[in-house]
Amino acid sequence: MSGQTHTVPVSLVHGSLVGAREQAAMSDAKIAALLEGCGISPAVLDDPRARITPKQYGALLRQLIVALDDECIGFLSHPMRPGGFALIIRSALGAPSLEVAMHRAAHTFRLLQHDVALHYAREDALAGFTLQFSDAEVAHRHIAHDVLMRVFWHMLAWLKGDRLPPRRVDFSYDVPQWGTFHTIMFPCQVQFGQTRSAVWFDAAALNAPVRRDEAALRALIENAPGNFVLPHPCDYATRAQVRAVLLQREPEWPDMDAVAGRLYMSISTLQRRLAAEGITFQTLKDQIRKDLAIERLNTGTLPIAELAAQLGFADTTAFNRAFKAWTGTTPGSYRR
Repeated sequence: MSGQTHTVPVSLVHGSLVGAREQAAMSDAKIAALLEGCGISPAVLDDPRARITPKQYGALLRQLIVALDDECIGFLSHPMRPGGFALIIRSALGAPSLEVAMHRAAHTFRLLQHDVALHYAREDALAGFTLQFSDAEVAHRHIAHDVLMRVFWHMLAWLKGDRLPPRRVDFSYDVPQWGTFHTIMFPCQVQFGQTRSAVWFDAAALNAPVRRDEAALRALIENAPGNFVLPHPCDYATRAQVRAVLLQREPEWPDMDAVAGRLYMSISTLQRRLAAEGITFQTLKDQIRKDLAIERLNTGTLPIAELAAQLGFADTTAFNRAFKAWTGTTPGSYRR
């Protein structure tokens, strides 16, 4: 498999286009042209179970920022001009701890817009940041919560120069259309319908010093925004280990007992660690096979029967059935 990670549900694409439609009044024709420029067929918007690759979604985010001249892709009431997030991160460089860095970044973010504020919060042994919206219309855009929470989490992890796993993520809205994708975006316990949207870490983790500098920031910006918004393997230590074993053993697709043995841990330990990252072994295994199927249908010409065998299906019929459950269409239709 390539460096791509998890495929992206089309419902998240719709959410990402809300600002273009509502704030910029971008026409359907312009949106279709923008999608095609990113290698995305506009027809996928009509299928609620369709998915695109991370590369396509990253290209879409970059094109939206350019088209809207707005790093928040239109989900705030006023644009945040390109360079805004770099300024926010730069304000946190040199902070003596991640907690202080969070306060500095939150202050700078508040200077650049007035729709939402970040606040430090403490809850027993957990600490983190919450979102407080002053604009009700912005608060109702789920994409605003999702992107801001993920961006500021990854900003803190980047400043630390190491993993910063969240322990729990709360959302102040009910489960959205792309709700299952939250277990990929946030590898921890995810709760919806809470009083506030928040990301929680072990409180002691926020005492870590800031280890990044200006040179590192310049390198970071070159790959933004995809490296902040999209999932990547370092977010999920155990998931990444399991994925590596499964992909190495493809097309055997070993069971959990065999994978646990390869990782030198018991089944119960593997189950517990995956649960802490918000997923089960079978769900992860199916996600990998789904992502492989979508990527290979997008980029290769392998016959459907051979692809089914590679992915561990007994026959083409079983593969067709599973793929239709994943995406709403058959592999042949998806490839066309």
